[in-house]
Amino acid sequence: MSRASLLLLLFLSLLPVLALGQEVKFVYNGFSGGGAAAVNNNHNISLNGIAEVEGGGFVRLTNETSRLIGRAFYPLPVRFRNATDGSVFSFSTAFAFAIVPEYPKLGGHGLAFTVAPTKELHGGLPSQYLGLLNASDVGNSSNHVFAVEFDTVQDFEFGDINDNHVGVDINDMRSNASATAAYYDKDGKQDLNLKGGHAVQAWIDYDGVAKLLNVTVSPFSWKPTTPIISFPVDLSSVLLEEMFVGISSSTGLLSSSHYLFGWSFSMNGLAPSLDLSTLPSLPKPKKKTHSLAISTSVAAFVLLVVAVIGGAYLFYRIKNADVIEPWELQYGPHRFCYEELKRATKGFRDKELLGFGGFGKVYKGVLPSTKAEVAVKRVSHESKQGIREFVAEIASIGRLRHRNLVQLQGWCRRRGDLLLVYDYMPNGSLDKYLFDNPPKVVLSWNQRLRIIRGVAAALVYLHEEWESVVIHRDVKASNVLLDADMNGRLGDFGMAKLHEHGGNPSTTRVVGTLGYLAPELTRTGKATTSADVFAFGAMMLEVVCGRRPIEPKALPEELILVDWVWELWLAGRVSEAVDHRFCGDYAEEEVNTVVRVALMCSHPTASERPTMRDVVRYLDGDADMPELRSPLPNEDRLSPVAFDDFVHSYPSSSFEKVSS
Repeated sequence: MSRASLLLLLFLSLLPVLALGQEVKFVYNGFSGGGAAAVNNNHNISLNGIAEVEGGGFVRLTNETSRLIGRAFYPLPVRFRNATDGSVFSFSTAFAFAIVPEYPKLGGHGLAFTVAPTKELHGGLPSQYLGLLNASDVGNSSNHVFAVEFDTVQDFEFGDINDNHVGVDINDMRSNASATAAYYDKDGKQDLNLKGGHAVQAWIDYDGVAKLLNVTVSPFSWKPTTPIISFPVDLSSVLLEEMFVGISSSTGLLSSSHYLFGWSFSMNGLAPSLDLSTLPSLPKPKKKTHSLAISTSVAAFVLLVVAVIGGAYLFYRIKNADVIEPWELQYGPHRFCYEELKRATKGFRDKELLGFGGFGKVYKGVLPSTKAEVAVKRVSHESKQGIREFVAEIASIGRLRHRNLVQLQGWCRRRGDLLLVYDYMPNGSLDKYLFDNPPKVVLSWNQRLRIIRGVAAALVYLHEEWESVVIHRDVKASNVLLDADMNGRLGDFGMAKLHEHGGNPSTTRVVGTLGYLAPELTRTGKATTSADVFAFGAMMLEVVCGRRPIEPKALPEELILVDWVWELWLAGRVSEAVDHRFCGDYAEEEVNTVVRVALMCSHPTASERPTMRDVVRYLDGDADMPELRSPLPNEDRLSPVAFDDFVHSYPSSSFEKVSS
């Protein structure tokens, strides 16, 4: 037989193998090396973010630093599709990990086995996004991201079932299937605490023929026969021909150390389970040892000398040290160092000042540790309500998670200084685009409509979807901040009030901002979701008309915006109220819908107002709007008299832009 014939025969014999694609199999029984690489089977494990290999032979994905990302990926791309017919291969993986929270029982945030087009996952955010996606691309089919999350924070934005669950995520952080972490043994189902600080082994098996995904977890080396998730799913629309496999992890306002001890993977076969007894383990705390008597005596003498020399210094430090009060432990663990925030804002210098208001000043800062841009709100010493509103803001927004809310990162307290640290919103507050003359940029109608819908979604979350009812009490354009993509985010929760679902809000002081206060507040003093709806209606009219709810310089008949728009609506001339800067470039039908919904929200009778859930349905065209009832002559109207019978406790917690 000729050499050419032999080569041809060899090629033909390899065709079935080539059709199957790359048969990738690997096992990491620990990780050798240090820093940013670990060597196994002649391949480095690819690390990015803050992930690193510790001397003990394990990968530490994250540490106890807030809002950071750590990832470990197999360095080479893996072929997931058959080269001949494009069908998706079966695959299997097993890995051992541990989650050690900074504060017991408070995990943050979690980790996820990930199949993605790249190892870097550019644009992935920490916190609830686990380093996978961000607010602008979450839910997009173009992501081609498949993940199984092991989540230790309940994110209501994404419908998490609890703070100790496993979920299957396809192009989204809202899980397609999820279950509380548990495993099955001969005695039945057993609970498993993901953030217990001990080794957990996870198995993820996808059958490409049966289109079935199984997820199993256990604190042991053996694999339970019953998975906790068995999810029928076709991944053919998600998995590309070649992709990368790895583990992504992140921290948020709360933080945990996430560790990876071992990892196996197999294409078109079952990945071998890992023997936990042979894998690296977390270093145990060093036991205290007894010293020799002479050493003890010397140490005691040294301590005495130090005590005498340092007595005055210690007294000074204790006198000036911050006292950790009970509310600080209750409302959230992350407390920034004052010096860190001082450096971030360059000594709170005026050049970094973003704005000011009733509670003090807001500065732009860059955190030295992460280089992340933040907004630091420094509560004024003169604010009599400082501590109470400071606590309220931490208690409410510190635990809220929604893409249209400004995220609170943490706080700091140093003697009389109270500081709140937020995500920085580069485009500032909405009111500057509506009322500045001339404005930097004229917002288009599409941008304004997207902002209205975003704030509406945030209020639905506050009123109905979170664990408690949150009443914002200061909804207005100046408290809506715009992110880099000009999405509206509701912020400033200094006046927020919480109560249980189904409960009645208590009577309280009348607070808020003139022009946004529901008429019934002057009589009842009760903060309700309906009062937030009223303020939202005023804000919608601001956005459509480009003017404030009360305009002292306007003609008498135009003084109160909602009254003026009512008159124009009844006369069929509502276009006269639309912001003239549009120059007629807007969708008339959409404008009419928004104005109609705004007038419903601004009705002086609370029972005539829709809920925020209904508002969203009306704006999205998912429900028919009821007939718009004009206020009766004897009902309270929004005239100046309606606001003269009470005194505000304080003007507003919002801040105004500093003139340059």
